[in-house]
Amino acid sequence: MHTVKCKAHFDSAHFLKDYPGKCKNIHGHRWVFEAEVAGELTDGMVQDFTDLKRILNSLSDEFDHKLIYEKGTISQNLKEALSAEDFALCETDFRPTAENFAEFLYKTLKKSIKVTKITVWETPETAAVYSE
Repeated sequence: MHTVKCKAHFDSAHFLKDYPGKCKNIHGHRWVFEAEVAGELTDGMVQDFTDLKRILNSLSDEFDHKLIYEKGTISQNLKEALSAEDFALCETDFRPTAENFAEFLYKTLKKSIKVTKITVWETPETAAVYSE
């Protein structure tokens, strides 16, 4: 079996409500994620890199340059105030940690490609990995 890898990234802010450390405050990251796709070769390849990059970039565009927050962690008044100032917001059903992003990206990509593993870097030195 062959495996190919492709990376994409997005820049965003997030916070972890009620977290006892620094991450409770709004801060930003350049999130980098890598998808591994495995399978038998078709026309000499597992997955066309152009198609894979397009899929990953489309997914990263959903989060790029937005404030990512978990549903229920900011008030309606704050959402309205930020929206009135034209801030881009992205509400998620999960706590926006590297671990949860890895699982979310894996399950989303699994619907369209033969993903075997997702790695999400929150910093150049720290990453979370999800696979089934």
